[in-house]
Amino acid sequence: MTTTNTTATTTIATTTAAATTDSAITDLTTEIAAAEAARTRLDFAKAAPKVFRAIVGFDAAARQGLDPALVELIQIRASHLNHCAYCLHMHTNDARKAGESEDRLHMVAVWREARHFFTPKEQAALALTEAVTLVADGGVPDAVYAEAAAHFDDQELAHVLALILTINTWNRVALATGKVAGTDERTG
Repeated sequence: MTTTNTTATTTIATTTAAATTDSAITDLTTEIAAAEAARTRLDFAKAAPKVFRAIVGFDAAARQGLDPALVELIQIRASHLNHCAYCLHMHTNDARKAGESEDRLHMVAVWREARHFFTPKEQAALALTEAVTLVADGGVPDAVYAEAAAHFDDQELAHVLALILTINTWNRVALATGKVAGTDERTG
């Protein structure tokens, strides 16, 4: 009798958990749609199309020749630092689609404590991303720059710097215009 009651209780709990998960997903989808509908800030791409296209072009040029995994790590770290949920959601999804592991994605924010997840080259790029993103906190230290320069040739380093600049620009556009995480508006 106890076994029957335990089995019934387990079945009820499993069914309830599944229903709760489905309900949570529906609630999240509804919340995202409501947040986007309630957005009262301008649509930057429509209001300043030439500027928007220039940033898109700058972003595309910055990425040229860089490892796509490194591109996403840089974008994710800058988005963490800038508290840009919209870009963080977008770039973690892009990284997953490109085959990035969940372990590494979870460790980006604490990469200094989890260095073994990242190559020395990635660590140098993440340190440079932090210094450039937080430039007002003390500039870009010579040691950070030198470490990056030791891992990237001049052209690569210029592209890494350009990528850091573009993600910081995108973060600021998304934050200033109230972009909502989960509403990736890119096409193609």
